[in-house]
Amino acid sequence: MTKKRTKRNKLLKWLFGLLAAGILAAFGFFLSVYWELWEPLPSKDQLANIRQSEATEVYAEGGELLGKYFIFDRQPVTYDQIPPQLIDALIATEDSRFFKHNGVDRRSLLRVIFKTILLQDESSGGGSTLSQQLIKNLYPRKDHGLFSMPVSKVKEAILATRLENIYSKEEILTLYLNTVPFGDNTFGIESAAEKFFGKAAEDLKLEESAVIVGMLKASYRYNPRIFPERSKLRRNVVLNQMTKYGYLSNEEYDIVSQRTLDLSYRPFSHDKGIAPYFRSSLRQKVQDWLDNYNDSTNNDYNLFTSGLKIYTTLDYDMQRLAEESMTEHLRDLQTAFEKSYGANAPWLKNTEIIRNDIVQSPTYKRLKSKGLKESEIIDSMSVKHNVELWNWDGKKVVKASTLDSIRHYKKFLNAGVLSVSPFSGQVKAWVGGINFEHFQYDHVRQSKRQVGSTFKPIVYATALENGTDPCKFYSARQVTYANYNNWTPTNDGASDYDKRYTMKAALSGSVNTVAVKVMEDGGMYNVIDLAHNMGIESEIPEVPSIALGTAEMSVMELAKAYTSFLNSGRPVTPHFITRIENSEGEVLATFDPEITEEPVFTEATREVMIEMMKGVIEDGTGQRLRWKYGLQNDIVGKTGTTQNNKDGWFVGLTPRLVTVTWVGADDHRIGFRTTAMGQGANSALPIFGKLFQKMNADMQFDRYTKVEFPPVSIDVLNRMGCAPEKKEGLLNRVFVNNEKPKVSEFKGGNKTAEPKKKEGLFKKIGNLFKRKDKKKKDRKGT
Repeated sequence: MTKKRTKRNKLLKWLFGLLAAGILAAFGFFLSVYWELWEPLPSKDQLANIRQSEATEVYAEGGELLGKYFIFDRQPVTYDQIPPQLIDALIATEDSRFFKHNGVDRRSLLRVIFKTILLQDESSGGGSTLSQQLIKNLYPRKDHGLFSMPVSKVKEAILATRLENIYSKEEILTLYLNTVPFGDNTFGIESAAEKFFGKAAEDLKLEESAVIVGMLKASYRYNPRIFPERSKLRRNVVLNQMTKYGYLSNEEYDIVSQRTLDLSYRPFSHDKGIAPYFRSSLRQKVQDWLDNYNDSTNNDYNLFTSGLKIYTTLDYDMQRLAEESMTEHLRDLQTAFEKSYGANAPWLKNTEIIRNDIVQSPTYKRLKSKGLKESEIIDSMSVKHNVELWNWDGKKVVKASTLDSIRHYKKFLNAGVLSVSPFSGQVKAWVGGINFEHFQYDHVRQSKRQVGSTFKPIVYATALENGTDPCKFYSARQVTYANYNNWTPTNDGASDYDKRYTMKAALSGSVNTVAVKVMEDGGMYNVIDLAHNMGIESEIPEVPSIALGTAEMSVMELAKAYTSFLNSGRPVTPHFITRIENSEGEVLATFDPEITEEPVFTEATREVMIEMMKGVIEDGTGQRLRWKYGLQNDIVGKTGTTQNNKDGWFVGLTPRLVTVTWVGADDHRIGFRTTAMGQGANSALPIFGKLFQKMNADMQFDRYTKVEFPPVSIDVLNRMGCAPEKKEGLLNRVFVNNEKPKVSEFKGGNKTAEPKKKEGLFKKIGNLFKRKDKKKKDRKGT
């Protein structure tokens, strides 16, 4: 008995000694972390001044969120902006004893040790409190080999206790919900609410709050966008926890758990979402401003981490409608475009067209760097494999080679759309292309193309400024300009050459031969000067063909120039930022419009030009706005088509809006196959037509769609009170144009017979005058 008792005592001593050694070792390990032997710990001052990087937000004119610039998508909120049911869901699911512990929940810790570790019961939950999880989010774990987890756990426990001594429970909850990571690179409750449900956190419903809290267990596994069914199951687990801890009744659980999972997903990545081209240009503009601002004020604001708020002029709903209109039209136009070429399309048959794209491709450069021959590179790039290709029906995985992919994206028509207030210059809609992910070149700001006949109003305004009578008749006859390499402008319709036009009729019909003659009256150098004064910054060549729009310029430049016709002759620079604030709401800068103080032409010229451009819509190349799109709005404008149908343009002016649309291929060597398809009236004008159809159907746009142009002055009406066109007179043709007349043009002449030799041409003309004199005498006698 004594021996057994002695053995037992030795065993107990050994166990107690082992336990004491373990406690001393654990305490020593704790002290090693506390004394920062493993890694430095943040001080109390640092914990008291926690600051996380915040995403910069971009807002539309009406306060709608357009997008964000961020490294981590995070946007903080206050405790009052967090819905109570979300806090209840969080506590019930993640830390039911949150209001009872001081940062470390020893009871939960023991539960985890015995249930989770020893009994392998995964349902027992984790041992980390919300305070410990917050520390983990703020100060990521470091690698310490085998001791990584113990060091991290002790560090988090120490810092969680310190955190509780500095912050209230409400402040800790707010910090936690502002920093915790969710799916799709989203951080914080506000960003998660905006991304997954399209609303502010304070507006979340109970079931939506449960979905977001459910993602905390595993943000990817329970991402409602990727795994909706799994996310719904996890949501109901959260609701069940709320019922277990008394936050919900059983009846409430039964109702809410049966609701469907409805998302309103709004990605805020740089290349997705609404207005991506606009946001890209805005980013560059703000970055340039920030560089100058930081240098001059000794600040260090960062576009991606400082939580700036950028307020823009963009009209959210007009932007949405502009994108819809472009998409609807380009989808149909692309189909017709490809069908017109068939198997003989230039992107399929003309190797020179895709050659540059091949050489510039990453695949070509990679193979070239390995020393492969040209033929070997092409062979490699011809191998088919699974590749994702985009078209107007969406993305699709197909078997295609790298060369197939290059040809595929070469075929697409692109577009640019810009709507601007003519009085303030505020940009209301900006569509820089058809798909930012695959075509990032901005056709509003970056692209410069020939503008075609949209340049003609500048030519006509110059002539008016230099005294040309708007009722002056111009012959449409061709003229060869010997001093410009025998250049001979032509018109689209052969019959046009037989007519004489007033300026309004020539502009509405876009008669090229007349436009050049009008420019002669105004002076080519005067035209160039006026164009620059109206806001065209691009170089304009000193050749007569500029009257037909051979100069290249951007959509934005053209929009600025046309604001002159609505803003009393004063061009306005398009701008799109109203103010920038820091994360505290302090205004860092405001931005005012740039309006030319002095008019660049007279009010009389402006009124005449508006009347002339009305003719384009009522009787000319823009008529389909009336008969096809049914628009009865007050609209003036001008279509434009460039050489070989490479570019289609339309500029539409309403009393309070200037809208410019362009359509064409990115590669200028690819044009429309026919003028009927490629002319601006068919390729670019429909975007405007569809946009205004949609705006007319929405009362919020009445300030743009219901307004009318002011009445034209009596003086302008008198100046333009003449017939629009007439046939070229016989004498003018014989003596001015040196043309041999047809026999059928003489009274009583035979259309097929040759004139009699005994009656010369001048005798016929003399007889014609005699007959006219006789008619006059007869009328006088009557």
